[in-house]
Amino acid sequence: MLILNRKARFRYHFMEYYIAGIQLLGTEVKSIRQNKVNIMESFCQMKDGELYSINMYIAEYKFGTNCNHSSRRERKLLLKKQELIKINKKLKNTGLTLIPIELFFNDKGYIKMKIVLAKGKKIYDKREYLRKKDLFREVKQFL
Repeated sequence: MLILNRKARFRYHFMEYYIAGIQLLGTEVKSIRQNKVNIMESFCQMKDGELYSINMYIAEYKFGTNCNHSSRRERKLLLKKQELIKINKKLKNTGLTLIPIELFFNDKGYIKMKIVLAKGKKIYDKREYLRKKDLFREVKQFL
């Protein structure tokens, strides 16, 4: 199971990658196993020295009872303290943000999130990306 943020590569220049654990509830894990999750609109933010994933959509579990989770709550990301300090220093630069790009299960069965420190692209960078993509597609069809 792999959930991707496909628009992120188009919108941002990637700088550094991190893999973080996520603090989840039981009904959230069951919904993720059914692929009822969306990370396209989500981003990460530092609060009181801790990192949170904001606006990540995980659908409510169909068979959950009154203890079901809310779909867009803030979820704490689990990283080492040294990594959090390093990220916090880099986020103080203007124009940098943390974007989740993948949600996956590791070998032990834990849900992990791959996040990236990114800088937004300009309009002309996006046009150039589309030109290269079209050119690559034409060459591939020709061969």
